[in-house]
Amino acid sequence: MDRYELWADEMIGKIRGKMEWVSEKNKDKIPYTTGQDGSYDDRSDKTVDWNLDDGLNWWTNGFWGGLMWLLYQDTGLERYAEIARGAEYKLEQCLTDYYGLHHDVGFMYVLTAVTDYRLTGNERSRRTAMHAANLLAGRFNPAGNFIRAWNDGAQDQRGWAIIDCLMNLSLLYWASEESRDPRFRHIAMRHADTALRCFVRPDGSVRHIVEFDPESGEMVKSYGGQGYADGSSWSRGQGWAVYGFTISYLHTGRQEYLDAAKRVAHYCIASLPESGIVPSDFRQPESPALEDSCGACVIAGGLLELAKAVPECERELYRRAAFRILRTIGETRSDWSRGCDAIVQNCTAAYHDGIRHGTMSYADYYFAEAVYKLKGQGTFLW
Repeated sequence: MDRYELWADEMIGKIRGKMEWVSEKNKDKIPYTTGQDGSYDDRSDKTVDWNLDDGLNWWTNGFWGGLMWLLYQDTGLERYAEIARGAEYKLEQCLTDYYGLHHDVGFMYVLTAVTDYRLTGNERSRRTAMHAANLLAGRFNPAGNFIRAWNDGAQDQRGWAIIDCLMNLSLLYWASEESRDPRFRHIAMRHADTALRCFVRPDGSVRHIVEFDPESGEMVKSYGGQGYADGSSWSRGQGWAVYGFTISYLHTGRQEYLDAAKRVAHYCIASLPESGIVPSDFRQPESPALEDSCGACVIAGGLLELAKAVPECERELYRRAAFRILRTIGETRSDWSRGCDAIVQNCTAAYHDGIRHGTMSYADYYFAEAVYKLKGQGTFLW
């Protein structure tokens, strides 16, 4: 084993130890973040008056199941499959209710239903995943060749698309491969082409939100979104781009997607502080100096997947950068005690609002996934 694998082996031992009791404590939940007592909340709790977007439809609700499937692959323990499937079956209700779902059905159902079907052949999961894929395909706007992001709230968002959606394309690629119907793949590729043209700047930084005219398809403007400002560089968005373009390359073989992933990756590597601590926005002011450990884990996972897609002579650049990020998280930004259900700390949802330096269940997913990648084990779920 090389030094990366040796370190990853040590981290996997810690992840197993922590998740053994965390999974048992939260086996009937779909958690998102921890409260003041360190315990996870439950986004599937019907006694809580969640609104349509923040309850069972919350966009991160697939990551708990995904984490359980990672542990199932690692340990072979059936209890992790049972917990993952419990979360998956709860999310079926979202498809029945329909309202509140948006572009993030990829995040919700790739790591639950698609993964269940891939690993176990569960036909119920296949049906759920195909249903979700059809809903995602239905959000495609052929005038602008983009997948609409959110539903209308306080603003008219009919023409809005976001960089995050590159990750949701996995659901469409899977559906195309599974059904042998190219429509899903064509939609995914057209959205990826639009993201490449309208989201990625020449220096490799990316926009978070782009608004298009929903009738003509013309680009109207961009927004800073969860980053510091329009024109800045939200770090988690950079991670979505590295990882998302790599996914599109793996499913299509199109060189322009690989080149885009590399361009964004090089920007991330050049912007990464020596400490390995990833800021909330790579162009944020000195104060407040916010971190986003979640964005860090997404970037690391994308870099490691990208490393597998390039010639051997290029891999060390991406593996070394990913290792620096993961080592910083594992050794300085993780809680391995029983005082907190979450592992990864100092996660920031958005620079200007939301959770700052808190915990997020999907940070734990991406951290564990990246550590398993570093070790060279586990099935590619995207």
